[in-house]
Amino acid sequence: MRPPETDASKTPDAAPEAGERLAGALRVRRFTPAERWVHRTTAILMGVCVLTAGCLYLPQLAELVGRRELVVRVHEWSGLLLPVPVLAGLASRAFRADLRLLNRFGPHDRVWLRSALRRDTRPESRPAGKFNAGQKTYAAWIAGAVLVMVGTGLLMWFTHLAPLVWRTSATFVHDWLALTIGLVLAGHIGMALARPESRRGLRTGSVSREWAEREHPLWGP
Repeated sequence: MRPPETDASKTPDAAPEAGERLAGALRVRRFTPAERWVHRTTAILMGVCVLTAGCLYLPQLAELVGRRELVVRVHEWSGLLLPVPVLAGLASRAFRADLRLLNRFGPHDRVWLRSALRRDTRPESRPAGKFNAGQKTYAAWIAGAVLVMVGTGLLMWFTHLAPLVWRTSATFVHDWLALTIGLVLAGHIGMALARPESRRGLRTGSVSREWAEREHPLWGP
């Protein structure tokens, strides 16, 4: 009489382990916890800035919320804290590596931008590394906009720092740039809602390998 087979593949735990290995092979790591923390914290602070700005400039919201002085203070401090998550994120090696990638434009990025202007949505017409040219452009623009908003906000907050003409100019720039940021953020959120796998990458840190190879063929994780 033959003894029972002892092959590991016949054990009850073999199938779940094989499934976990397969699932791991089908997904790739995109963001570390530190990178996701920076994005979430920045998004929260930016959201608070936009909401409080709306309460300060739209009469309907101002009447609904009331307590203008408190809203002003929340707006000022959330704006002042906006650069902090990025500065704290510099302690993460992965975050610093992502910043280097976001700051570098290559020939493939120009191809991506030309395709975007032509509204060519074919994946093969939009080569991209870990970040595409649209994401790089948005990151550069929003970083510059935040610095301008912080600078003009400080001139408006500490009125003794500059003469009246400077404060008047700062108020003009701050108000119109705030409106522009609101519109750009609305577009950013709309694009994120249309791309569930991108949101999953920011939520869980990993994306499907098939999506990575299709949308970011030059990434090569």
